[in-house]
Amino acid sequence: MTILIVSGIEGVRNCAEVVSKQLGMKVEFAGGRREAVDAMRRTEFAVVVLDETLAECDPQGAEAIWERSGLAIPMQINFALAGAARVIREIRAALQRRQREQAAARVAAREDIGAELKNTVSGLLLQSQLALAEQGLPNHVVQKLRMVEDLAGKLRSQLVAGPSPHQEIQGTSRVRA
Repeated sequence: MTILIVSGIEGVRNCAEVVSKQLGMKVEFAGGRREAVDAMRRTEFAVVVLDETLAECDPQGAEAIWERSGLAIPMQINFALAGAARVIREIRAALQRRQREQAAARVAAREDIGAELKNTVSGLLLQSQLALAEQGLPNHVVQKLRMVEDLAGKLRSQLVAGPSPHQEIQGTSRVRA
């Protein structure tokens, strides 16, 4: 993950280095809109931090940066007032908030898909059981219907059990504190 810091204040380069060391992430610095847009064409960023004074002086430039930031977390900080420690806290908080939001979205999606699959599997079980209750079915059809019923039952059991602990842990990463 990479962070882009956009500021016209030269001393902010030092802040970018401190942020990089403290968060253990690569940090790129852009002195203005043009450099920032060029950087965003080359790299996808996790966070784009725009100096508030730059945004106030060039609102169209700020808008151009936000439009090109993609999925990056947009942040606006007044580097004239904020020190490196505050910038680090704000970035860390934003990254952790993003992780919580993504985890919640994954859980919600998993629950929605699980509910849909459970309904479909219940329908398969019901229909196969109703078909098996019919009289005079050829033996090979009965065998196939029992196989469908068995597979649907196994799938239902797997859906009720939910994901394994290993699957829950996969895909989660932490921001260094």
